[in-house]
Amino acid sequence: MSDVPAAVLRTVIDASSDPVMVVQSEHSDWPVRVANAAFRGLANDVELDGALAEVCEALFGRDAALDVSEAVRSREATRIPVDMSGREYILGIAPLGPDDTGYTAIFLRHVSARGAAADPELSQALLKAKKRVRDLSRDDLATGLLNVRAFRDVLAHDWAVASREQSTLALVSFTLVDFDAYVHVFGRHASDSCLRRVGQSIRRCLRRASDVIARVDDATFVVLSHASDEANVRQFADGIAASVRELRIHHPRSSEDRFVTVDYRVVSTDGPERHASADAFLDALFEQ
Repeated sequence: MSDVPAAVLRTVIDASSDPVMVVQSEHSDWPVRVANAAFRGLANDVELDGALAEVCEALFGRDAALDVSEAVRSREATRIPVDMSGREYILGIAPLGPDDTGYTAIFLRHVSARGAAADPELSQALLKAKKRVRDLSRDDLATGLLNVRAFRDVLAHDWAVASREQSTLALVSFTLVDFDAYVHVFGRHASDSCLRRVGQSIRRCLRRASDVIARVDDATFVVLSHASDEANVRQFADGIAASVRELRIHHPRSSEDRFVTVDYRVVSTDGPERHASADAFLDALFEQ
């Protein structure tokens, strides 16, 4: 069967009564290429012609935008419960065709609309349970952030996109200073609490939903950023280091301060040709 012409697909999408967007998922910013009238009607004053992560953050909030970003990266058909203007929706994400097609459909369905479960609360609960099962294999148990295996998967995806587009990636590691001494004084339970607070502080500082944070060992977090140059990345890292100190988590045995602090390292590239692979790029961060 021959491919359907793009103009025909656009006509079908525009005519649909369901809110539908199509994004170019092979592009690093996942730009929205098509948004039909039904979607624009729900969006009110939100501009739908930008990057997908920014559009979803404006419509559904940052947490939902992070979930959408992860689903687009994984190229898995996914449904995510979201809230918009006080109403509950199911946000569907579906890759269009094989991996090299490069487009993903985003659609909305109100929980009481046709096709939803008879009991909306049960439908929501089932979707959230499925999402939680999926997340358990990717989450760091202490912090709820991505674990190192999941982070490597994300980095491999974004590396492939950056290689194709010759765009910039940056990695920043944040290591808690003298954390072994903190564990010795306060014990593992308090240390896990400290890690959660530091991890969430870093996460709140991320500039866009396509940026990613993971915990990669006992006392180290890594952020993948799509910032444009290393000077901006270092300014970004300075701000994160300051925000961690401002948590004012008491650390009586720190060699640097009275509070928990982080040291950071940065590696960036103006094009992935400087490194042989995504794994080599990550390794370079820790070889400094």
